[in-house]
Amino acid sequence: MQHVGKLICSNLGARMDSEPKRWRILADLLYDLGSGLEVLSPLCPSLFLEVAGLGNFAKGMAVVAARATRLPIYSSFAKEGNLSDLFAKGEAISTLFNVLGLGVGIQLASTVCSTMQGKLVVGPLLSVVHVYSVVEEMKAAPVNTLNPQRTALVVAKFIKEGKVSSPADIRYHEDLMFPGRLIKDAGSVKVGQALHRVIKPSKLSEYKEMFPSEKFVICRGNNCTNMVLEHDATGEDALRGWMVAAYAAAAAPSLESSPDGFSSSALLDAYEKVDSVFEKFVSELQAKGWHTDRFLDGTGTRFAL
Repeated sequence: MQHVGKLICSNLGARMDSEPKRWRILADLLYDLGSGLEVLSPLCPSLFLEVAGLGNFAKGMAVVAARATRLPIYSSFAKEGNLSDLFAKGEAISTLFNVLGLGVGIQLASTVCSTMQGKLVVGPLLSVVHVYSVVEEMKAAPVNTLNPQRTALVVAKFIKEGKVSSPADIRYHEDLMFPGRLIKDAGSVKVGQALHRVIKPSKLSEYKEMFPSEKFVICRGNNCTNMVLEHDATGEDALRGWMVAAYAAAAAPSLESSPDGFSSSALLDAYEKVDSVFEKFVSELQAKGWHTDRFLDGTGTRFAL
């Protein structure tokens, strides 16, 4: 069951690249859930195999998610290509606290947790402390790769105040558990829809004639602005498309007023605005430590013509 959990979780690697903080928290939640099921398994001897198996299934998923998300988080701290050194130091710290935790666990097992009632009281309390600590740790960790949420926060700050945020500036503004929220100041852009769901073929040809060299397609939906990227689009392409959508949405703030999409004039005006500030915007992003060469949307939904 643990191996099955690992195999299932390994298929979600792209999502972990996009939202490493969220998956790191989910990994610890799954691990605590698995440990709790293992503790409870002696209470139901007739279902011991099923309960213990589910516990190992959850722990298998947790192990893969925790290991997979460690590297993108560590990479944000590597200022001089010293990723191996950071990883080694992180392992040393983990080992130290694992040893301390084992010592505390032995003491608890021989005293307060010697009975099942004690385990049922202390276990959830320790899990709450554990998850709270991980959440605070993830809030404090800056990640310098562009994903939908971080791109929206950066674009919204620039359009609203003309300032470029660093990874450290927006770390406490990220929604770690529900990262799919739409940010109105950034055009309420949503990434990940299939191309045929976003734009009609007739509109697509018209759009590509308007912007023949761009690698994004944006179209206004009922309550958001959908953006689809070409298969070889970079982070800078995603940034440019996001800014065009944000400027166009700012010029026509009522999404319901134009159900068929942005008008050609609104898109062209927004594109001109973006073109005048984009180079400076990208250079400031890079100076702040952002990696603008890639965009991690987590879905892998792209199109090719």
